[in-house]
Amino acid sequence: MENQTAVTEFILLGFTDVRWLQILLFVLFLIAYVLTLAGNILIISITLVDRRLHTPMYFFLRNFSLLEIGFTSASIPKVLFNLASGHQSISVAGCFAQCLFYLTVGTAEFCLLAAMSFDRYMAICNPLQYTSIMNSHFCNWLVLGSWLIGFGYVFVPLVLLFRLPFCGPNIINHFFCDNFELLKLACTDTQLLGLLDFLLATSSILGTLAVTVFSYFKIISTVMHIPSTAERQKAFSTCASHLTVISITYGSCIFMYVTPTWSSRLDLSRAVAVLNNVVSPLLNPFIYSLRNKQVKEALRDTLSQSMVFSKNPKM
Repeated sequence: MENQTAVTEFILLGFTDVRWLQILLFVLFLIAYVLTLAGNILIISITLVDRRLHTPMYFFLRNFSLLEIGFTSASIPKVLFNLASGHQSISVAGCFAQCLFYLTVGTAEFCLLAAMSFDRYMAICNPLQYTSIMNSHFCNWLVLGSWLIGFGYVFVPLVLLFRLPFCGPNIINHFFCDNFELLKLACTDTQLLGLLDFLLATSSILGTLAVTVFSYFKIISTVMHIPSTAERQKAFSTCASHLTVISITYGSCIFMYVTPTWSSRLDLSRAVAVLNNVVSPLLNPFIYSLRNKQVKEALRDTLSQSMVFSKNPKM
């Protein structure tokens, strides 16, 4: 921040000023957050413990669950604190940290979803080459690359954003530090930076979506030629789970960032942000993994072994 900046903290309007509604929202958000952590930690644990799940598909799912924990934790703990305390302020440094982590993890999620769709494409469309191409070294680089791309995409625009003069007002019309809302508060012309943010958001969202759509187009084309009805249904079941998560994630982010003016005009951005920050991370473990037959078998075996061990601790 430069010397001419007068603002030292921002005020997050959140959802409501009515105290009993704040308490109700606190309870609902807390339950959703705890369930999100529990579901994603369960997926991480079960895919680490059970050797049957040591495959590229579950390696990506484990990292996706880790990203989901980070994504929802970037904003929801602060929301819970504000709702419980009745205070709505956040420091400039805290706002920058929240923006940086939120956007980095969010962009990394898009890249990882594209990697996961490529993994399914290779498994279904090129099964003979799958093992040689989707080896552990390549999978590790895909995950690392997702993090690096996420950080590289957002760091410079955010540094430029927080070097702008903020001299009031300091009220953010959201429940977390959203970069598009912050641009409206700067005491200078932000058209170029706003255009840069829009182009980066559009390229990261639509670019990875193009990879994902192409992969699933090829997958569906291949599945339609599978002679076995049972195998065809199994493949479509897996694809349906993936496409459900992709629809929720991309749909909400396109609404918020690719069409920011339209969403603000309809005043639905906060509702969509709740879907993206709270509902989607909560549902993903159940949509992606806990309804998967292999995961359910691994979970059942792990619980059975735990019960046996608890009854016979000397075993």
